[in-house]
Amino acid sequence: MAINELSPKQIENAKPQNADYKLTDGGSLYLLVKKAGGKYWRMNYRFDGKQATLALGVYPDVPLAAARKRRDEARQLLADGKDPRELKKAESNEPTSPSFETIAREWHFGSMGHPEWKEITRNKILREMENHIFPIIGSKPIDSLKTRDLLPLLISMNEQGIGATTGRVKTTMSSVFRYAVQRGVVEYNPANDLKGALTSPKTKHRPALALDRLPELMAKTATYTGRPLTRLAVLLSLHTFVRSSELRHARWDEINFETAMWTIPGQREEIVGVKFSERGAKMGSAHFVPLSSQAMDVLKSIKFISGEYTLIFPGDSNPYKPMSENTVNKALRTMGYDTQADVCLHGFRAMACSALTESGLWSRDAVERQMSHQERNEVRAAYVHLAQHMQERRRMMQWWSDYLEANSDKHIAPYDMTKLRVVGS
Repeated sequence: MAINELSPKQIENAKPQNADYKLTDGGSLYLLVKKAGGKYWRMNYRFDGKQATLALGVYPDVPLAAARKRRDEARQLLADGKDPRELKKAESNEPTSPSFETIAREWHFGSMGHPEWKEITRNKILREMENHIFPIIGSKPIDSLKTRDLLPLLISMNEQGIGATTGRVKTTMSSVFRYAVQRGVVEYNPANDLKGALTSPKTKHRPALALDRLPELMAKTATYTGRPLTRLAVLLSLHTFVRSSELRHARWDEINFETAMWTIPGQREEIVGVKFSERGAKMGSAHFVPLSSQAMDVLKSIKFISGEYTLIFPGDSNPYKPMSENTVNKALRTMGYDTQADVCLHGFRAMACSALTESGLWSRDAVERQMSHQERNEVRAAYVHLAQHMQERRRMMQWWSDYLEANSDKHIAPYDMTKLRVVGS
């Protein structure tokens, strides 16, 4: 049999199949490609009349050239009458298990078949592993990792004030170790002992104006002297209370002027060179925003400015890229607001939610659906997912725009607007 039959490209391109399979390099060396996604170097040989298999490492931790070198060294030991497995146990300090990153990627690849994993979730998990886990423990043999090795990573993240991400990373590590236990790569899950080790930081809510300050905000927005498109962005944000990325990356083809509906897709077409431009609705599925007559008027004004482009809010210097993520908040600061303490774009959501709830007119399900909040109760989540409450949401969004308009001159409490229900309610 020829020696050195494989090429680095063949190994890199080897994909998992329905069953484990081998790629032979010669000289008893082969690459075992597991159906779950891992790639393992193995060498079969006979010693004292018995068949044996020598583990030579995990790809890509051990590249092709290194695997061949280990094979040749093992063949020389056999020629000298020595069992390479025994010598390896006695003398080698090299890792005896794959790295955490290798197993984590294998787990992540295998999880692609899980129907509960949406593409946006799968990408987020991988990105968080690459940003927070792999640089710290990715290269370490997974069977060498203890609880004490994981805790500093999480403490460091917690101190950065990214508590929500820290919690997800902790869950991800636990899932990777659970998979490793099931595979027989490690004996126990060290992430299990992290429970209670971290104090969750208090949730920092985005600043929002009290509703009695709406007349002030509406007046300042009306007299804003900056870029006209920026003023319109503030207004559309107020009337629709969508998230920042949902607004910034909005495309004209998402707006149906005939039905007065903005459909934010779960994922958008990526804009080359624009980070996170593929993001759509946060929950990963389409989010529908009924457009009030006031919101439609704002969009018509915007279309006069940017209608020739794909993006609703193109950047000032490059119309093929979206406006800056800081545009609306910068406008609010120009109006005299502290976006860390008074109000920010995200705060419009809290203001709308507060008014809609206080009015007593709208069901909780309709409000939550329009806020695009994720229902934590699984039974209710299944119901809310099917029940769009679209007719109620249309009336509700028109009521909210009417409420903003009514507060242009003086403050009116939400419950005092209960008689101002729109036609069709």
